[in-house]
Amino acid sequence: MALRWLWLVMLAAMAGACGGTEPVASTDTEMDPLDVTQWTDKTELFAEYPPLVVGQTSRFAIHLTDIRNFKAVTSGQVEVQLQGGGAPETFRVDGPSRPGIFGVEVKPSRPGPRVLVIALKSAGLTDEHRIPDVTVHADQPTAQKAVAGAPEEAEGISFLKEQQWALDFGTVLAEQRAIRESIRVPATIAARPGGAAQVVAPIDGRLIQVAALAPGSAVTQGQELARLLPPPTSPADLPQLEQARAEAAASVNLAVRDRERAERLVAAGASPQKRLEEARAAEAQAAARQRAADAQIAQYNVARSGSGTGAASGLFVLRAPIAGVVASRQATTGANVTAGSTLFDIADVSQVHVAGRIPEAEATQASRTAAAEIEVAGRESIPIPGRATTLGRVLDPETRTLPIVFAFDNRTLRLPLGQSVFLRLLMENTAAHVVVPVAAVVDAAGRPIVFVQTGGESFERRPVTLGVRQADVVQVLEGVKPGERIVSKGAHLVRLASLSTQVPAHGHVH
Repeated sequence: MALRWLWLVMLAAMAGACGGTEPVASTDTEMDPLDVTQWTDKTELFAEYPPLVVGQTSRFAIHLTDIRNFKAVTSGQVEVQLQGGGAPETFRVDGPSRPGIFGVEVKPSRPGPRVLVIALKSAGLTDEHRIPDVTVHADQPTAQKAVAGAPEEAEGISFLKEQQWALDFGTVLAEQRAIRESIRVPATIAARPGGAAQVVAPIDGRLIQVAALAPGSAVTQGQELARLLPPPTSPADLPQLEQARAEAAASVNLAVRDRERAERLVAAGASPQKRLEEARAAEAQAAARQRAADAQIAQYNVARSGSGTGAASGLFVLRAPIAGVVASRQATTGANVTAGSTLFDIADVSQVHVAGRIPEAEATQASRTAAAEIEVAGRESIPIPGRATTLGRVLDPETRTLPIVFAFDNRTLRLPLGQSVFLRLLMENTAAHVVVPVAAVVDAAGRPIVFVQTGGESFERRPVTLGVRQADVVQVLEGVKPGERIVSKGAHLVRLASLSTQVPAHGHVH
């Protein structure tokens, strides 16, 4: 605080020097301002004001921050009350002089101890801060004497409200609670057994119709994916096919006449029933040969024209063996394929596995795994319900790791198969310690540190000793006390401010 006012005095002195006049000496009546910082569950108050003296106007610079997003309060009425020793004295302003900063002029009329109440009233936010033990001095000498006897505050890291409001900044209270011991291992999102399948060409042929399915498209079990036309018959085979069809037609005609004659003989009692049954069977066989000959001719014609539909044309209809999404597609309409060629890869992405590899040194500890979380870059940790599906008991001789697999429902998370993640294996609860967000910890030359907010615009650098981590919080074994306010967003910005050798310029309206 004193540093800021010293900077303002220096600016005034430099301004005088530039004008060619003697610097203005500071007066004995000038006093450093007082400040107060207070939090509720709605707002943060940071107020600066001169010592209160009866009959003198003290301008309050009241900074109000919406604790929900740590941005400036931009509208509303602010009221300052001095309560105690008689009727309350009230002073107010109907809006901020700058976003987040409300300038209120306070002129006390009687001395003595007071309770300072600062109230905000706006359309979407109403809050009140009460500051006890505020003194209104009878005269200027008394105020000077009181201020001179006050202990000097230690200078901290200055990070102004205007900077906090403009940047991605936030704080949280350090809380004390138990979290679980954990191991962090690399892992991959993989298809479950039976959750992936390939659609392959059963024979050599040509694809004459392929469904318009791009990778990622959803398919149902049994859905048609492609139609495969067998290789065309040689043109030299056409006379043989026509001959076979003619012979089959002639056989059908003979079989029909023989069956009709058998019916008349049986009806006249000149022949046994068995004779009619044999004639009917011979007719059916002849008709089947004729249909086969017709189908061969039709297949030949389809192969020549490259068109046709249905089983009668000899086409193979290829369908999705499972429900899921198209992982990859190699099939193209009109392409020639060989037997065994992969046309589609289908994967079920709704129910998947996360497969991790546990280092040999942590294999014994991993046997105590009770739960797990998935850590994905750019997202919060994802708890996995249930226990491990499998925990390997044989080390991989090359990687010296044990496999561990968890199954989970991926319909909401929508993690892609093959994505690299980290698997955090959670053990039993540890003893209660202070915990802070992982984002609050900054690496400073290999040493973890956090920044504790000691005032509205002042911060303290704290080296810490970390314990176990769970999800997005980590234990602090040494360096932070419960209830202290820790920078959880923008800690690296405060660190940059701590490295600056410049006194920050201040834009407050007093």
